[in-house]
Amino acid sequence: MEKAVKMGKDSATGSLQLFIGKIGSTLMLALGSIIVGIFISPGEYGLYTIALVPAATFLLFQDWGVGTALTKYCANYRAEKKEDELWNVIVTGLTFEAITGLSLTLLSLFTANLIASAIYSSPGSGILIALASVSILSSAVYGGSLSVFMGFERMDLSTITMIISATIQGLLTPLLVYLGFGALGAVAGYTVASISSGIIGLILLYFVILKKLPSRSTSKATMIQTLKPLIRYGIPVAGAIILGGIATQISNFVMASSTDIALIGNYKIAINFAALLALFIYPIQTVLFPAFSKLDPSKDKQLLKTVYSSSVKYSSLFIAPATIALMVLSGPLISTIYGDKWPFAPFYLTLYVIGNLLVLLGGLVYGKLFYATGETQFIMKLNALILCIEAPLAFILIPPLGIIGVIIASFIVGIVSSVVGIYWTWKRYETKPDLRNSGRMLLASVIAGATTYLFQTIFPVAAWIELTLGIMLFLGVFFICAPLIGAINQTDVANLRAMFSGLGPLSKLLKTFLVLIEKPLRIKEKLSRTGEQK
Repeated sequence: MEKAVKMGKDSATGSLQLFIGKIGSTLMLALGSIIVGIFISPGEYGLYTIALVPAATFLLFQDWGVGTALTKYCANYRAEKKEDELWNVIVTGLTFEAITGLSLTLLSLFTANLIASAIYSSPGSGILIALASVSILSSAVYGGSLSVFMGFERMDLSTITMIISATIQGLLTPLLVYLGFGALGAVAGYTVASISSGIIGLILLYFVILKKLPSRSTSKATMIQTLKPLIRYGIPVAGAIILGGIATQISNFVMASSTDIALIGNYKIAINFAALLALFIYPIQTVLFPAFSKLDPSKDKQLLKTVYSSSVKYSSLFIAPATIALMVLSGPLISTIYGDKWPFAPFYLTLYVIGNLLVLLGGLVYGKLFYATGETQFIMKLNALILCIEAPLAFILIPPLGIIGVIIASFIVGIVSSVVGIYWTWKRYETKPDLRNSGRMLLASVIAGATTYLFQTIFPVAAWIELTLGIMLFLGVFFICAPLIGAINQTDVANLRAMFSGLGPLSKLLKTFLVLIEKPLRIKEKLSRTGEQK
């Protein structure tokens, strides 16, 4: 357990860096999105949303899993002290990313008008699709840089890139929309920010990492030879990503062709607020991969079980209550900012974030475990199953139900994939989440959410007051309930305190929350001792 805690401490440090970056970037993007939502019309915002779909679809076929392979090989070579191999791996991987990104950018540009006319029945969106196409190349370069940062566990570099890119988008997009450019301004702001992230990622990669490595001549033959294992490892990953991504993009295309554009705008507003949960999800997902990559399932079987179970438990501790809180407070949250401009957004937001509760079943963890241990064939088969389920559901549910059909289809797929993932995790590694603890965590979150909802119903007040008091009430009830019903115990508090001890000033803030959790635990212990004495 001591080794697991140490790994958790290392991961917590990486999580902190990513958390800071995600907080900074999300706040900037959130501020920009709030301002955009004030000035843009629902129709224009819906047009902006669907204009990004073709680029996202082409981007599925860009990486071929080389990014994931870069992370794995960089981590492995560093652990094995093979620094002389790192230069060729990084240069080869980035070159591949740039070539595929450029090729797909050109293809997207050439087909922009065809997609706008034949699929969207909106010829005017062609220029928007073409402009967004440029982001394919920049996303490819940035993705390659980010993969190397992860392999070197330099989460701080990712943080710098995220914050600068988000600042550019958060400032430029609202400005262009305010000046009257509407959807065109929104797409332009997104594209410029994407380009900046690619450039900044490359600069940091070269001066912080590449320049310090022993360089080697990288001939065409050498690059081909180096690329082979990356492709060999990455193709199953690519197959998994493509199959899973196609399912989502089919839903997006069906939504774009059969749903009122103003409702899509409301859906986009909901997604913007759902991104707040990324403050918790993104850092956890990112650090899990290198953490699991350090383990050998055949040699560290018991440690793997401990790390896996703890990963599910501690990720649920943050994500489950945050999800329930967002569901309950969606109405006052959106009304505080926009008033009645986006009437459907709160309902869409409440439905949309339900899928995050699958973290209680290990939905956030098992995929990273299989990727890290090279079980990419399983991920590909699982995503093939997802495609076979989600594609038909898209055509069945979205035309009659619109946005609600999109969300329901996604949730059904999430349940199926989580159940299958849990089963295979147990079968392959004999490890599984503690479902009893997950149940307790869900119960504590639901009690806090129900209490907050009753308060809203009984004491109707202005939206901003309802939001402020609702957050305070939810946190207070959760901090009391979670320890008392056994969702978190003294051992967990000790482990979390050890993991957070290396986080500098932030560790004091986190320890404050742990102290708040400890107080109900002490009361519980006293009551238990009193009962035993009687």
